[in-house]
Parts: sequence; structure tokens; C-alpha cells
Amino acid sequence: MNKPNEALAPFSCQYTPQIPELLIRLQCSIALSTYQAGKLVFISAKDENALIQLPRTFQKPMGIAEDEKKDKIALACKDEIVVFANSKNLAAYYPKSPNKYDALYMPRVTYHTGNLDLHDLRFGENGQLFAVNTLFSCIISIDDNYNFTPYWKPNFIDKLVSEDRCHLNGMIVKDKKPKYATAFNTGNSFQSWRETITETGVLIDVESNEIIAKGLAMPHSPRLFYNDVYVLLSATGELVKIDINTGQKESILKLNGFVRGMDLYKDYLFIGLSKLRKNSSTFGKLPFAEMANEAGIVVVHLPTASIAGKITYLTSLDEIYDVHILANKQRPNVLNTITNDYKAGLMIPQTTFWAKPKPSNNNKMLNK
Repeated sequence: MNKPNEALAPFSCQYTPQIPELLIRLQCSIALSTYQAGKLVFISAKDENALIQLPRTFQKPMGIAEDEKKDKIALACKDEIVVFANSKNLAAYYPKSPNKYDALYMPRVTYHTGNLDLHDLRFGENGQLFAVNTLFSCIISIDDNYNFTPYWKPNFIDKLVSEDRCHLNGMIVKDKKPKYATAFNTGNSFQSWRETITETGVLIDVESNEIIAKGLAMPHSPRLFYNDVYVLLSATGELVKIDINTGQKESILKLNGFVRGMDLYKDYLFIGLSKLRKNSSTFGKLPFAEMANEAGIVVVHLPTASIAGKITYLTSLDEIYDVHILANKQRPNVLNTITNDYKAGLMIPQTTFWAKPKPSNNNKMLNK
């Protein structure tokens, strides 16, 4: 706790007592992306009473994806997608803090996409990456041949142009392929979604191009839980479940905040809360703009729709885009490519190496 009048450290937060104990019991950590603060943040339990954070700098981080089978994560950034591979061995011998981390995500591949305003990001079959290209109103696949390869666009979008026509933002991948998508409207002109932002959101079936649900209030973060489709309605602060056969939505929980980013792990749903920008022409006019004054994570026990705990940021972080749970990672670390730290660690099929600093410019590699 901070003493009265004591300056708060960057990314200071407060949390309900249940959170550290819950993360220990679940044996997981929280990953969140904040484009506003330019960070990918890992939140872990230090012990049963305290949390500890690891904020790492990236340019406009947005969607987080994980390939659990290959133990990789990917992060959509301002003009690139970075893919990381976990190495437990490098984590154990991390020079700055040996024997501290149980996972260390090292950058392996960077795709130079250009500034596409990428939102949701997911892995498909054999490591294939799919992303929501909001600027061009389509879902894309990523490879090393092009900046992006169009995979699907809504049938109401007549051509691929950089106009963010419907604010396509969310995506569900099912059976390794994009299955559902969310957009703010069905417009076909430059940023047409801004006109009636709280009334015209849609959920779309990617395979059939059928609009499943209409009238959604700024839908974000569609997810498939227990084989049901859940969506966050940012403009009303609601978690809803949508019947894919009828399009009817059932309100599961309402929070007094701007909700965006969520993940479910062992019956516990982790939902991102963001502060609203009062001077924003888009967000400032939302009905609960004055109440949406907190940023953090709300933990919900989904079977009972009851709040199990909350993390609230006091400094630095105002807006969250994505929330993802790293299962079986109780103290993970990640290195970016902005600093040179990652260059000292090498991964090969049978072993790993960390460079041992020398007075000269040449570094000897130590087998670990």
C-alpha cells in the first residue's frame, strides 16, 4: 500500500484479496495488451497475498494469440505481428533473474504487415495466423509473401480499401478456421460506423455470410465458451450470450464500464475494463461515459455470473484491448525486440545458450 501523498509507481494497481490466491489455485497468469500505454503486461501471483506485474514495451499492441500445442504466442502491433516461442530452459538461466521465471517468450518471427489497424489475432491450423484487418474491413491470413492475404470480407463490403468502413474488430476461430466476426455496422463507406455507434453492431457467420445478430452496442471480443458464443457490448458494459440459431441475446452480466478483451479459464472469465476518453467524439457520448472511470480486470465465475474479484489500475494504464490467460504459467516473462536483451539468448532443438558478457565486443556463448 502507498502512504498518504506518496507518489504512485507506474502501473500501480489495487486488487481484491481473492485475486492472488485464485491465480495460484488456477496455476495461470494474465496477459493484457494496452495500446494506449504501449505495453504487453503479464500479471502473476507473487504469493497468496500479492500480485506482481511485468510490463513490456511494444508499439500499439492489440490482439494476443496463443498456440498452446507449440507453446507460442503472437502479438499484433502497430505495423507488425511478432511471434514468440517459450523456452523454460532460457527462463531458468535468464541472466537478470535466474530461477525466477517458469516461462520466457523469445521473439522468433516478425511479420511486417504495415499499419492495418489489426485487432483480434488467432492461430489456425499448423501455426497459420489469422487477423482482423480493421482498416480494410476484412479477415486476413499472414505469411511471408505479402503484407496480408485477404481471407474473407463481409458481403456488404464491395471492395478492399483502407477506409475502416464497418469497424470489423472481433473474430472467433473454430476448428482452426475463422467462424464468426463482429463489426460495428454493415456500412460500405468511409467510417460509416461512427454515425450510430451504439445501435448497429452485428455478429456475422463467416462461412455463410449470414448476419446472426443485429442491434449490438459496440460488440467486441467474441468468444466461444462451452460451445456458446459470448460477446462484450462495450457501449452498455454487458456480457451477453448469443443464440446462433435465433440471434437472440441473453444478458449475463452488466458492468459499469467499457468492456473489451476477455478470456475464460476453468469457469473463471477475465474481462478487461477501460476508462472512456471524455474528449472522444466516439466514446464521450456513450450513456455511461461518466461512470466508465476505471481500467483493470474483472474476474467473473461464469457458471454463477458472480464477480470473484477485481484488479483496478491507479496509474499509467487507461485502456485495455485484449485479455488472455496463460495456462500453467505462474511467472512468465517476455522479451521484445526494442532492446538487445533477446539477442543474448539462443534456442536450438537440443539446448539453449545465454551470452556471457565480456569486456570486449565478443561474447562467449554459454551452454545452458
